[in-house]
Amino acid sequence: MRLLVTGGAGFIGSAFVRRRLEATTDDIMVLDKLTYAGDRANLAESEERPDAPDRYRFIEGDIADRPLVDSLVREVDAVVNFAAESHVDRSILEPSAFLVTGVLGVHALLDAVVQANAARGEASIRFLQVSTDEVYGSVPEGLSVEDDPLRPNSPYSAAKASGELLVRAFRETHGLDTVITRGANTYGPQQNPEKLIPLFITNALQDLPLPMYGDGMQLRDWLYVDDHADAVGVVLDQGEPGAIYNVPGEGVERPNREVTRAILDALGKPWSLVREVPDRPGHDRRYAMDGTRLRALGWAPRVPFAEGIARTVRWYAEHEARWRAARDGAFEDYYRRQYAWRLERSAAS
Repeated sequence: MRLLVTGGAGFIGSAFVRRRLEATTDDIMVLDKLTYAGDRANLAESEERPDAPDRYRFIEGDIADRPLVDSLVREVDAVVNFAAESHVDRSILEPSAFLVTGVLGVHALLDAVVQANAARGEASIRFLQVSTDEVYGSVPEGLSVEDDPLRPNSPYSAAKASGELLVRAFRETHGLDTVITRGANTYGPQQNPEKLIPLFITNALQDLPLPMYGDGMQLRDWLYVDDHADAVGVVLDQGEPGAIYNVPGEGVERPNREVTRAILDALGKPWSLVREVPDRPGHDRRYAMDGTRLRALGWAPRVPFAEGIARTVRWYAEHEARWRAARDGAFEDYYRRQYAWRLERSAAS
């Protein structure tokens, strides 16, 4: 296939591009705005492939740029939309950017698909929207299934839920071939250091405090990035038109305290670095999803948490220049806004 991968320089998107180039003969165009959430360095392995000149192309641009998007969508068989402002904490500080990308950007892509299909005379372009388990909101008990109501509790998850509803509306109105994935909390090498696991790893490497929200008992089922990328590929190839697919981790729920302990143990750092800080507003207590629908397509996560966290810690320990570049002046400004006052009110855990 010929694919347009939007947000392909981001954490999960770049993993998808890398693994898709390895596993298929697809041609891939990557469109990315290269905000704080996207880094061209994430694509280095893909760009250095011997066949990259024939199969890979990078375009720096915005998914809300209609003339650009229209020209690219006309060339492809499928659009895989990873593009998103993806950091919940930042969405609380700066929600408007999340709505622009997650709603207006998704609309621009969908409308471009409608126009391209009309020019071809058939609904031939598949549209895959990459979403998140956070659209379900906090799940007190049991497992979320794809038909459950959406109850987002942050501007980030509200933007993702809105994008999903647009996908549904365009499918019903224009007969588009659409599929949606909802991924669990994802971790692995190359993730932006604003996220919990890379933030705690890079702080610990510098012997800085680890600002743990509240009591650290928020429960998550963690998903390794390569497993997430492969799940998106399976849904792209085999997903039923109009269907939604949960992408869970290995099915073991871990509190953030346990994840923090695993990071510190891997680095040989003391628990005394951990500081309990005031929780963020609307912080979901638990996410948990049923993955039966996706497993029926033959997918299952392959990387257990113990192996994945070891790989992740090792990558950050060995790539100091990369994460220090990500923690630049803009990051430090964000970090002060988000954590300085919290650390002032913190307590030893």
